[in-house]
Amino acid sequence: MLASINPLGERARRTRWGRTMTWYLLGSMAGGITIGAVAGAVGAELRAGLARWAAALGGAAAALAAAGVALDLHVGGLTVPTVHRQVNEDWLTKYRGWVYGTGFGFQLGLGVVTVVTTATVYVALGLAVLTGSLVGGAVVGVIFGLVRALPLLAVRGVVDPAGVRVVLRRAAAWSGRARLLAVACLVVMAVAGVLTAVV
Repeated sequence: MLASINPLGERARRTRWGRTMTWYLLGSMAGGITIGAVAGAVGAELRAGLARWAAALGGAAAALAAAGVALDLHVGGLTVPTVHRQVNEDWLTKYRGWVYGTGFGFQLGLGVVTVVTTATVYVALGLAVLTGSLVGGAVVGVIFGLVRALPLLAVRGVVDPAGVRVVLRRAAAWSGRARLLAVACLVVMAVAGVLTAVV
């Protein structure tokens, strides 16, 4: 998205980056709410059928996080399951900024309909299920969608092609650190889940 939706590209398409970014953010949050609410509704059904739901939450969260760590670190050759699909960049020239902003954001906010590069996407969905409610799942989803959209703010000051290249290089340089941070967060979540389960 950084290379596709930036102030320079939006100017070339005769639209405003701020407007497209706003629609992208709203679309991503809407996608997150949608998938989170569905996951929460599934959790509500599971919760209704399990007498010890609350007692199992800590252990389930720990197991979920541990599975995420294993996938992200490729333990035993594991890889993150994914689809091989990206958003349709033809939309950039076919539709207005608010249309592709909302459409791209919604798809990325859903998390699983485009390429998934980290297990944290699945962990977020699992957490939405563990809320055991549609509303709880929607809250997890909207936070996921918001966080998923925020990296696009990195291009807000781009005014020329060189600026786009600089931002893309920085993003590539930070990708390894971001992956380690995600794994560290999952480890903390796993430990917290274990502590909750045993206390």
